[in-house]
Amino acid sequence: MMDDQVVERSIEELSVVLAETTDKEWIRRFLYDLLTPSEIREIAGRWLLVREIERGTTQREIARKFSLSLCKITRGSRELKKPDSAFRYMIDKLKEKEGKETE
Repeated sequence: MMDDQVVERSIEELSVVLAETTDKEWIRRFLYDLLTPSEIREIAGRWLLVREIERGTTQREIARKFSLSLCKITRGSRELKKPDSAFRYMIDKLKEKEGKETE
């Protein structure tokens, strides 16, 4: 089993590489190569639930519509509400990009 330092170094490397990569097609391909199909679905589901919470969809609606556990949805909601939320940061980045595309 990997210790926490090894995990942290690996995440740091991935963060650096992803931050330096501007080609979304390569990032998409990288994610599909790195993750198993079930991991892809898991990550996509977590992003989906955060986006739905942001849109004002109730937790029960999200659970029903997408067959996600209330536990995961509650965790996503709690993370989104944190003052330094990485979810909030990423959603805001996406909104910025979408705003620029419609101008």
